[in-house]
Amino acid sequence: MHHKNIGWIGLGNMGFPMAKNLENAGFPLSVFNRTPSKSEPFTDLSEVYISAVELVKNCDIIFTMVSNDAAIIDLYEDIFHLEDISGKIFIDMSTISKDLTLTIAQKIQEKQARFMDAPVAGSTVPAKEGTLIIMAGGEEKDLQEVLPYLNKLGKAVKHVGPVGSGISAKLAINYFLSIIYQGLAETVLFAEKSGIKTEDILEIINESACGSGATKVKTPLLLQQDYAPAFALDFMLKDLNLAKKEGVNTPMNTVLLETYQKAHDAGLGKQDVISIIKYLKQIQ
Repeated sequence: MHHKNIGWIGLGNMGFPMAKNLENAGFPLSVFNRTPSKSEPFTDLSEVYISAVELVKNCDIIFTMVSNDAAIIDLYEDIFHLEDISGKIFIDMSTISKDLTLTIAQKIQEKQARFMDAPVAGSTVPAKEGTLIIMAGGEEKDLQEVLPYLNKLGKAVKHVGPVGSGISAKLAINYFLSIIYQGLAETVLFAEKSGIKTEDILEIINESACGSGATKVKTPLLLQQDYAPAFALDFMLKDLNLAKKEGVNTPMNTVLLETYQKAHDAGLGKQDVISIIKYLKQIQ
């Protein structure tokens, strides 16, 4: 099989291990990151660019994985100024607003190129292991063309509908996770207040029907009180706000937004999302 030239833009906590998985799979890879030092581990096997525009010119399939709407706007505005991007496929794996996703897709298509949104479920460990769940929005034929690459990034690729559907699915999943994480933190604190050891209540949770991959992955962090970010609290707050913008107007969402916002205000935004427990403990 002839592999096309693959470009990867964005080497943050998620983008770095994902791009490394493509490099390790032997695909012809080019990378760009606004902070050049993050590209240095790719210099031996891949092409490192100092300009996103130059990368796009020289690649057939371009993955983008950045932090928020502002970053994606900056990136794609430069791409839109290119005279010819016809025939290229852009796969945005960021979690951004659906309106922005649709706007970018339209502009890309007007230039005779193709666009998919393909955000992921999973944090830094699944990103490193290549076991993410990928929610793809776009044309089926485009998905089939990029599937060999997506299969190196995740254990499952789900085509959920047209462009924008991937973002909708991702926001729904993260809304559910925000409930789980706040609920888990509140449960641990309630048990502690009743004299139950944290390790005991977490073992009970994880071995019972209410346990899940989400509770199990946060258990070591809670036990060690180590909140290094696998998925930062600020990203969850961002996604809750995006969900609200997309029409989630429920009593639960109102409570979640208030709690995660106050945790951010308390200085916990850069820590892992489960650090919500530190804020909740302060207000008990």
